[in-house]
Formats: sequence, structure tokens, C-alpha cells
Amino acid sequence: MRFVLFIAAMVGALAFNLSLASASEHRSRAVAREFQREHPCPSTGRTRGACPGYRKDHIVPLACRGSDTAFNLQWQTIADAKAKDRWERKTCLR
Repeated sequence: MRFVLFIAAMVGALAFNLSLASASEHRSRAVAREFQREHPCPSTGRTRGACPGYRKDHIVPLACRGSDTAFNLQWQTIADAKAKDRWERKTCLR
């Protein structure tokens, strides 16, 4: 299901040219903090600090022309993040 949502988000971003960042651009800490304030950590419920077992992930990867915005972030388990990272390296242009 997550993969389907990812593909839908990626197609939508490309269709509406929502690319604001590239993989080579800096990932904003302010954006990551904003995301966590709006979406507390799934394992601790905290709106600040570490989130054991989870990572903040760009739904449409920066390497695939995704934006570095809180709207484009999601919580992802570390195992899922590693699998998606492998897919991104094979699929997305850098």
C-alpha cells in the first residue's frame, strides 16, 4: 500500500511540477522539525527529539525531484527506509 501511495505522490508531483529541491540540495532541519511537531513520533509520541525505530522519509524522494517540505515527509520504519533507499538508487536520476 505504501508503494502505491509513493507512486501516486511521485506522479502527482511530476505532473504539477512540484519540484522544489534536488538530491544535491541541503535537507532543511527546520522542515524536519515542523514535520515532527505536526506528526509526533510513532514509537514515543514525542514532538521533538529522537524517534527510535523510525526515520523521516521524503515520500517523493529528493533524488526523484521531490520537494523538501513537511507535506512531502512521512515516518518510515528503518527496514522500510533501507528498502526504499535501494529502490531510489536504482530508479531515480541524481
